[in-house]
Amino acid sequence: MTNCIEIKRLCKSYGDFTLKNIDLTLPGGSILGLIGENGAGKTTTIKCILNLIRRDAGEITLLGYDNVKEERLAKQDVGMVLDECFFHDTLRPKDVSKILAPAYKHWDNQLFLDYLDKFGLPEKKLIKEFSRGMKMKLSLSAALAHHPKLLILDEATAGLDPVVRDEILDEFLGFIQDEDHAILMSSHITSDLEKVADYIAYIHQGQVVLSDAKDNILDSYGRVGCTAGQLEAIDPRDVLRVRRGSFGCEALVKDRSAFARKYPMLLVERTTLEDIMLFVGKGEVK
Repeated sequence: MTNCIEIKRLCKSYGDFTLKNIDLTLPGGSILGLIGENGAGKTTTIKCILNLIRRDAGEITLLGYDNVKEERLAKQDVGMVLDECFFHDTLRPKDVSKILAPAYKHWDNQLFLDYLDKFGLPEKKLIKEFSRGMKMKLSLSAALAHHPKLLILDEATAGLDPVVRDEILDEFLGFIQDEDHAILMSSHITSDLEKVADYIAYIHQGQVVLSDAKDNILDSYGRVGCTAGQLEAIDPRDVLRVRRGSFGCEALVKDRSAFARKYPMLLVERTTLEDIMLFVGKGEVK
């Protein structure tokens, strides 16, 4: 199986911001969660993948195709969902099908109607009357209606209530049951990624600072709460980042088990993706 996305040494500079040597791989049958602070480079990476902006250096392949030289072939099998519905408010879902059908050789109007029915979306109602959750379901229906092999999602679940998010996440999990399918999912809602992602890539200030299988990250990284005195006694090589506060200190460790054996008097807790982001974004090197 060809990797659905391969990115090698991707660079893009805007003068005041630079995306530096991004390397990412998305295997078939899996979900890659892309995390990072606002302005870290997630959307820039996605725009480069879709060839919406010209990259300065690097190589990108989508489903085995060069994303620039073979752009039309690559995009035939890519579905895209953004954080905002890009269909005009004066359209109806039935109009969406008429507009998109000529653009995709595999467009399946019956499948589109089936998704509308599955998500409870009225095909003759104006989009401006849809709630945010309904608009997101419409975008997802359109993205899936041409039988894509790859879904690219940029904050697709942002602002949705937990019930709608859970429904959409279930749809994503069903999509990747086919080993030829994969999803790149950028999201600030790290709990969603902990639920469905197979791999995590963390972009910080234009660089990938963490890229691994999600289970490896959550099983190995740990958070240590301690006093200032206890923190000073810890070898700096044993912690990645520290945070100091009025009521104590915290440290992020990469190998929870090894740290616990070396410092049995300190409690090492499991960490979350959000914890890791806070440590990297706001913490300091010891």
